[in-house]
Amino acid sequence: MTKNNIKVTSLSLLVMALWGSLFPMIKIGYAAFGINSGSIPDIIMFASARFIFSGAVVCIFSYLRKEKLETPYKKSVFNICVMGIFSIILHYAFTYIGLSMTDSSKTALMKQLASLIYVCFAFLFFKEEKFSILKIFGAVIGFCGIVAINYNSDGITFSLGDFLIIGASVCTVIANIIGKKSVEKSSPFWVTGISQLTGGIVLFAAAVGMGARIPNFTLKSTAVFAYICVASVAAYTLWYLILKNNSLSKLFIIKFAEPLFACIFGAVLLKENILKIEYLIAFALISGGIMLGNRSEEKNESKDI
Repeated sequence: MTKNNIKVTSLSLLVMALWGSLFPMIKIGYAAFGINSGSIPDIIMFASARFIFSGAVVCIFSYLRKEKLETPYKKSVFNICVMGIFSIILHYAFTYIGLSMTDSSKTALMKQLASLIYVCFAFLFFKEEKFSILKIFGAVIGFCGIVAINYNSDGITFSLGDFLIIGASVCTVIANIIGKKSVEKSSPFWVTGISQLTGGIVLFAAAVGMGARIPNFTLKSTAVFAYICVASVAAYTLWYLILKNNSLSKLFIIKFAEPLFACIFGAVLLKENILKIEYLIAFALISGGIMLGNRSEEKNESKDI
């Protein structure tokens, strides 16, 4: 492995650790702010506060640093805002509401459906990606993992929260495809800031329209909120920076480390039981599906060489 590959892998794993920690931290945030998990308006308000603050800080930073934004500016901003619809508005509305209905560890595992979708169908979006039957097999195996995690004594069941998390996974794929194109000629800082600020404002308007209350900031809740914002800004900026010069398919294989970190943080911070047999089976199947899809890509690359 080259020094550059080691650097990319290390930074990508740092991003996964930050994202993984956010699953339990958001649930801790619900308790710290006294948010009723059944109150969708308050949950969306919580999400909006995170992204308005984070997006505003990054936009100011980008402006002061004179970060590059592709011209014409209106078109660039529009494309990034569209990305924000999927990466922030829909993705996090689905995630925050779904997370209030299920374990953070289970949520993190189910969100790996995004990796499977992209690895297997990337050829539809980018010319450099290759179609392979192995990727289709990978998708099937990975989907079996999603089914396994929803198995219980009553058989295979999917709750509303599960379907919301699946919807969030689809949004992740769409957002990363648009993001990959956006960061090719624009600074990752602008992409992060504009998408988060736009998404946060829309979520805030939706929350206010539904009668949400403003979160009550205390010393504890402020500390939790600060961590969520810092981790979010750092993770997204690093991800788009890495995405700028690397294959999205290769990076999605590393995304499987996200649920591993989420499970670890969930066990430490929330005392969640991560040793359930269905979790272990799902972990193995989803991992196998993604690796199978990426093995196909490695074979295609060796042929090109």
